[in-house]
Amino acid sequence: MIPGPSIWRDLRLFREQQPSVFGLYGGGVVTFQITSMAKRKDAPVQSSDVILIGAGIMSATLGVMLKELNPDITIQIFERLDQAAAESSDAWNNAGTGHSAFCELNYTPERESDGVIETSKAVKIAESFEQSKQFWAHLVEQGFLKDAPNFIRPIPHMSFVWGDDNVTYLRKRYEALQQSHLFRGMQYTEDPAKIAEWTPLVMDGRDPSQPVAATRMDLGTDVNFGALTRAMFRRLEEMPGVTMHFAHDVHEIWRSKTLGGWKIQVENVTTNSVYDVHAKFVFIGAGGGSLRLLEKSAIPESRGYGGFPVSGQWLRCTNRDIIERHQAKVYGKASVGAPPMSVPHLDTRMIDGRRELLFGPYAGFSTKFLKNGSYSDLPKSIQMSNLAPMLMAGMHNLALTKYLIQQVMQSPEDKLAALREYFPEAQLNDWELEIAGQRVQVIKKDDEEGGVLEFGTEVVSAADGSIAALLGASPGASTAVSIMIDLLNKCFPEQMQSADWQAKFRVMIPSFGQSLAKDAALTQQMREHTSQVLGLNQYEYTA
Repeated sequence: MIPGPSIWRDLRLFREQQPSVFGLYGGGVVTFQITSMAKRKDAPVQSSDVILIGAGIMSATLGVMLKELNPDITIQIFERLDQAAAESSDAWNNAGTGHSAFCELNYTPERESDGVIETSKAVKIAESFEQSKQFWAHLVEQGFLKDAPNFIRPIPHMSFVWGDDNVTYLRKRYEALQQSHLFRGMQYTEDPAKIAEWTPLVMDGRDPSQPVAATRMDLGTDVNFGALTRAMFRRLEEMPGVTMHFAHDVHEIWRSKTLGGWKIQVENVTTNSVYDVHAKFVFIGAGGGSLRLLEKSAIPESRGYGGFPVSGQWLRCTNRDIIERHQAKVYGKASVGAPPMSVPHLDTRMIDGRRELLFGPYAGFSTKFLKNGSYSDLPKSIQMSNLAPMLMAGMHNLALTKYLIQQVMQSPEDKLAALREYFPEAQLNDWELEIAGQRVQVIKKDDEEGGVLEFGTEVVSAADGSIAALLGASPGASTAVSIMIDLLNKCFPEQMQSADWQAKFRVMIPSFGQSLAKDAALTQQMREHTSQVLGLNQYEYTA
């Protein structure tokens, strides 16, 4: 008989407390000889209503929502690093900011069967980003984000392509998106002079005979999710019943038979002390680290999920004159086999009050699930329940494997060549390499394919709603508000249907319960309100 995951977990927990264990299991002998006790439980079990694992934008959004909905709720937040938003939410680690589907071409694929441009995902993301802006505007009005100045700024979102086939695609995409009022105001041109007016770096030195096309959406924004997340947590910390624990690593998670709900085993990495914490509800929002913790929960819904890590790098411009000449987020078409996070873009951002210019990201492969993770993350995530889906997903994505190998082997000159497709006059000495964040794409079981690689985000929750985890990457942070609403519907269904919570949500998100995609007047009303509150109408993008 082979011990199951719950038995091994119990043995690990027992081992923490016993210097020597000799046990029998199912007729077999299990022996542990522990010679030292560097880690030991030396604190009583703590308890709270909610545990949030990971101090990123997702946990911050959920924590704020829960305190708005129920001011008396108690929350403990555990983060393995020494500050909030240091992994995927950090401005230098994001593959993109302010995702609203205005310029990201991977959200509008062209069907191979008939050439029709699919716009449903783009419409959903655009609507979700409008919800995010409403929520942030509410927090600004309540003084919640008073110490996060200019976390969101206006910046045009552009798509740029070259070559006859790509020009045809972009024209069809523009025409398809014009069927939705969420994309009204988008401009389209094939005139090189007009594109040069919009984004001079892209056209300087380009072959004048090359067919080109671009779209531009002035409603685009740049969002510093690191600054936003840290401001939200600073405010949460001031609230009664909320406790932040930095430099605390969650090792184990299991159902509590005596107390109900869940227990987690936490290590204070500064003191090496280990203790248990109990809560009625647990949210795992640990970015790439969520998969392993979800597996340790052993809920049936976690079976069959795997993760495929993709690392990233940026070229960061160091020439202030060049940075001043570019004021847009310019997205192109991804290479064949490239994951969505690798869609190339020449990207203006404001980070720490300073305008920056990035190009990339360049994809790579690492077995880490977090930028500050371990090379054993991927091997440890493989279990019998997800081995077959992961193998089948790998077989179905050989182009991705080839692409990642090519990316890993790129020289600085290769990276410069990719940059010059968007900035023909780029010089290598004006740029330096910056390591981006780590992404883990979702792999899930599929009845037809055996296993599929999902490019998006997915909430996995227990049937009783007592625990939930967020897996995946793009569009991620930009749609955090709508993702957390979906999570609350899954995990707190009765409360979400109550008149009290419904009313509070309509205060936080005025369009709550209504379809922005179907109501042009409501969309216009909400955009005018959020632009005024967030300062998007008046602010001029300056260094």
